[in-house]
Amino acid sequence: MRKPSLLDWLSTCITCFIFWTLLTWSLSVRDILLGLLVSGVVAAVTGGMLVHESPFYMYNPVRLGLMFFYVAVILMREIIKANIEVAKIVLLPEKYDYREGIIRIKGADNIKSRYGLSHVANCITMTPGTITLEVAEDENGDNYYYIHWLNMTETDRDKAGEMIKGTFEKWLGRIWK
Repeated sequence: MRKPSLLDWLSTCITCFIFWTLLTWSLSVRDILLGLLVSGVVAAVTGGMLVHESPFYMYNPVRLGLMFFYVAVILMREIIKANIEVAKIVLLPEKYDYREGIIRIKGADNIKSRYGLSHVANCITMTPGTITLEVAEDENGDNYYYIHWLNMTETDRDKAGEMIKGTFEKWLGRIWK
């Protein structure tokens, strides 16, 4: 891990302060000062852990716009679809024959950054019925996800990967390189 810089601290502090402001939903002087203090301390402790490449990578307006669209539309659509499927299994177990299991699926070649890989893994985990157990790299440099899948309808790894990852990698590949 590289040594954290002042820009790492600043980037982390700004991000924390934005989240603080959104969580408190207050612009009073007291809340702003407290938010700056807390954000500064958090950035001092975690700045080196959170920034691994460029400190202001995500502050690009195009990336932020794509990320907002992805979370608001693509991810929410996938979560709703998965919730409906899991609700069917839970509410009507006698009608649905499900088989749970763990499967190893290949990661996309266009996503190589740790942030991108972890973002895909988190999106898979946030979708009901799947949990990412591990993201691993093999000896050839290819990335794989180990997924626990509640309704393992497909055992072919390529087809299962398309079913589980859906459009996550396509969209996140545009944001994270």
